[in-house]
Amino acid sequence: MKVHIRYFASIRESLEQGSEMVDTGAGTLGGLRDELIGRGGAYAECLARGRAVRLALNHVMADESTALGEGAEVGFFPPVTGG
Repeated sequence: MKVHIRYFASIRESLEQGSEMVDTGAGTLGGLRDELIGRGGAYAECLARGRAVRLALNHVMADESTALGEGAEVGFFPPVTGG
């Protein structure tokens, strides 16, 4: 399924992009995060399991067990994004 991913703050800076469309087989937000970590490089570093990363699904805060659906918008951002 295709999902639209948006990256914010330091994650956006690390990946040098604000968004991308991804074709994923993941069923949950956590599975999507694991797929992205599996890309290696900057993805593995900024989305690593030891790092605090907040998630949103369709503009609503969500946890990693939240199910993904076709055409969903997923946001990844650090817990503190400035003020």
